Amino acid sequence: MAAERCAWQKPACSAGAVGSCGFYRALAASRCLPRGLGRSAEAAMQLLPGLLWLLVSGSAALEPISLSIVIGAASVLTGYLSYPSFYCGFVECCPGEADRPNTTALKEDLDNKLFGQHLAKDVILKAVTGFRNNPNPKKPLTLSLHGWGGTGKNFVSQFIAKSIHKAGQKSKFVHLFIATLHFPHEHQITLYKDQLQTWIRGNVSACARSVFIFDEMDKLHPGLIDAIKPFLDYYEQIDGVSYRRAIFIFLSNAGGDLINKVALDFWRSGKDRKQIQLKDLEPVLSVAVFNNKNSGLWHSSLIDKNLIDYFVPFLPLEYKHLKMCIKAEIEAGGKKINEAIVDEVAKEMTFFPKDEKIYSDKGCKLVEQKLLYYWERL
Repeated sequence: MAAERCAWQKPACSAGAVGSCGFYRALAASRCLPRGLGRSAEAAMQLLPGLLWLLVSGSAALEPISLSIVIGAASVLTGYLSYPSFYCGFVECCPGEADRPNTTALKEDLDNKLFGQHLAKDVILKAVTGFRNNPNPKKPLTLSLHGWGGTGKNFVSQFIAKSIHKAGQKSKFVHLFIATLHFPHEHQITLYKDQLQTWIRGNVSACARSVFIFDEMDKLHPGLIDAIKPFLDYYEQIDGVSYRRAIFIFLSNAGGDLINKVALDFWRSGKDRKQIQLKDLEPVLSVAVFNNKNSGLWHSSLIDKNLIDYFVPFLPLEYKHLKMCIKAEIEAGGKKINEAIVDEVAKEMTFFPKDEKIYSDKGCKLVEQKLLYYWERL
């Protein structure tokens, strides 16, 4: 079987369905062979049985001492190729108990690439670090990120994925679901529920620290997300599989209007936005999402049973935050900051409310496209 087919990626490799992947599964500590297997390691593993046969068969005419040396060399070679540190040098392996999250990188990403979101920075860093440092979590970590588009929700989900798996969203252990792409038809909800459960069960069987990201939750058909409720609950195991070390992240525009209203009320009362606390938003946000038919979490058992650990509000971005996004994009492209161009790009954006024009109505979402017009002038 090709290495690609051993991974539980499309179509499947659930627990007990690996078949002839057994050799690779043994080397990967009971996990399917990952997709990114280096050519050297793969070639060595595929040649290993033949190499051992040649060594042993060619040693038939050797003296006993020589034969012992040949067999010893073969044993050493076998052990070396199957040694985890060697194997994982060529292959992406699922993090083990001794692997710690890269909280330094997570903090740097949140500090340097996320703007105007003091609540999200604080909650995400503490939640992810605390969860990964807990040797015996009682349930998976479940985060629900809310706010208008362009405020940084997708960025944060990428930061979290990268802190757990070095390859980030390119990792075979990080799984992105987009509502309009993966679950487009309402009349197929029953099928989607079955597929979703199978997908999660198979992937967590392959890697306990799998990360699942659900984008466009506000476009998800009502009731569909409840299919994953058993995996988020306080069960030690389900059919022999523990889901307690997985991470589930929901991204949604639902609740954005409520978040914007609270931010605007603070601004109009002369308060700094950094005075907004999680307790000002999280309780009303969870209720608003629960009662919103277009939230993807309408009357969801995930909220009713308190299985979502944090509702994380993303505040609307002001003009100064927009300029930070523009500067970060310019530096990421290897260019020097030109303040005049930064101002020009920022002024092209549209703001709300109509009279005060305080917040960018699309956040930083259009920054990259707007900058293309000015790129040669930088």
